[in-house]
Amino acid sequence: MFTQSDLEQLSARGISLQEVESQLNSFKTGFPALDIVSAATVGKGIMRIDSEANKKAFLSCWDQYLSDSSHTILKFVPASGAASRMFKDLFAFVDTGVETPFIKTFIAGLKNFAFYEELKKRAEGKDNRELVRILLEDMQYGKLPKGLLLFHHYASENRTPALEHLVEGAMYAKNAKDEVNLHFTISHEHHKLFEQHIAEHKAEYEKRYGVKFNVSFSEQKPSTDTIAANPDGTPFRNADGSLLFRPGGHGALIENLNEQDADIVFIKNIDNVVPDRLKEPTVLYKRLLAGVLVLRQKQAFELLKLAEDMKKESSMKQKAFKIVVENFLEDELGMTLPEETTLDELLQKLNRPFRVCGMVKNEGEPGGGPFLVRNRKDGFVECQILESSQIADKSLMQKATHFNPVDLVCGLRNYKGERFHLPDFVDKQTGFISQKSKDGKELQALELPGLWNGAMADWNTIFVEVPVETFNPVKTVNDLLREQHQ
Repeated sequence: MFTQSDLEQLSARGISLQEVESQLNSFKTGFPALDIVSAATVGKGIMRIDSEANKKAFLSCWDQYLSDSSHTILKFVPASGAASRMFKDLFAFVDTGVETPFIKTFIAGLKNFAFYEELKKRAEGKDNRELVRILLEDMQYGKLPKGLLLFHHYASENRTPALEHLVEGAMYAKNAKDEVNLHFTISHEHHKLFEQHIAEHKAEYEKRYGVKFNVSFSEQKPSTDTIAANPDGTPFRNADGSLLFRPGGHGALIENLNEQDADIVFIKNIDNVVPDRLKEPTVLYKRLLAGVLVLRQKQAFELLKLAEDMKKESSMKQKAFKIVVENFLEDELGMTLPEETTLDELLQKLNRPFRVCGMVKNEGEPGGGPFLVRNRKDGFVECQILESSQIADKSLMQKATHFNPVDLVCGLRNYKGERFHLPDFVDKQTGFISQKSKDGKELQALELPGLWNGAMADWNTIFVEVPVETFNPVKTVNDLLREQHQ
């Protein structure tokens, strides 16, 4: 099936033949359905922090953790997506000249966009269609990534999402040395633009917020691309006979995350930012989520350290200790345990990466989000984030009370202070196959397990309810006209 030229192509990408054969097999077999027990709800998988005493306790945990200069905190921002989908309606307008209701809303709100002043200089006196063309082509808004578009207008400046993330980092991720570590995952074509943008504003923002920003970047690795297949499951080939590989989706970023040398990592999408006047709820709940994480992780570490001493104790003491571990897994991590488990199995469950995930109440159509899923390997029922494509029984989605806003705080080290090897905790059987086309030919594309679902399926997971005010994504350009972005 594979030629010497194919093997050389694989080698250049850092992809093994075994991996490609496994991916091709997935096209033939598909992915097994998940054993979804129920949607997670408040009191059944989702934690609600409603008492002021609890809020103070968790905030204190985080502040105490930050005060220790030996801890490394990182803000990790997936930012590689192009903004072209934001402007889909504008592209159509340039092509057809038809002023749809969307276009009329855009034109009517023009002065309220942060990019208006720049557009006005370039498009003074132009008709609406030419004005939109100038925005998309001359100002490159149709090609730039979301992170580099002007989102918010202030009295003295206009800010991109990348800069808003710097500000956020200074508000909840500043360490004991007054440093803020940020990492953006970006596409190769935008690497220099991101570096230039941050370099242009870094010193000014450091002075304004009294911090030192350590900003790093990485690109999705070619080795995480997946092979495309024909409808019959054989490798799809380009016109020149070479194999076609496609980006494996955001799940590929688990490799980028795995390379970060940090104790605690905040993960949040690039477009979920608000102006300063609305940042307070976001900052409060980021600190709360981090407080929950460091407290529960600390408790788990204490149990794992104690377990080493327990090996020398009597069987009666070991049985009592086993009950303590069971209670922690059930009460604090929301698990339902199989009837028969050994202490070693429970400790193995405990000794995994930790994540605390904010969950927002559903206000529209329910989709993917927090569910309780039976682990196919060991029978434990655990908290999992699922995409709607992973849910075969759509009636389960109707019972979902919350959705996933991509608001995570992660613990990447074990109780000995060693970094976990994150690819070891990916459920490779949670990928997704989609139908695409290239050069007029149909093909099958394979997406890797998503970063916050399948790629973190084997993590210890805690769901915490967060207010809808913390979730303000920008999916279309007109979303920037919403009150939350003005």
